[in-house]
Amino acid sequence: MLIPKKVKHRKWQKGRGRNKRTATDKIELAFGRYGLKALTSAWVSSRQIEAVRRVLTRFTKRGGKIWIRVFPDRPVTQKGSEVPMGAGKGAVDHYVTVVKPGTILFEMDGLSKASAMEALELARYKLPCRSRVITSDQT
Repeated sequence: MLIPKKVKHRKWQKGRGRNKRTATDKIELAFGRYGLKALTSAWVSSRQIEAVRRVLTRFTKRGGKIWIRVFPDRPVTQKGSEVPMGAGKGAVDHYVTVVKPGTILFEMDGLSKASAMEALELARYKLPCRSRVITSDQT
């Protein structure tokens, strides 16, 4: 799973204005010919990114190339079960990446259009947000 090697702050606050704005970077295909674009906002965990990567890798069978455009660098904390209220913030449980509408999550190249579309359609089921398959001529 993907986790940062080093972090500046161990625990983050959630922040205000979540799920309100659209993406401003990573909005166009940069490496591959086919991509997966988010239509809604979500927090995508490192486990979900790994699940999509495994689906795409297994489907390509060493025939194509895959680019992961997002990285989970945001820590999410959680308190243990049956812990009373108070006593501070919980320990870091996992890492997520903030996905806004319009963000390109994954890219592929080196496959035929039909097989790339099928692989990305299978990968869509692993994500917590609505997404759509795009091609380089239709960004």
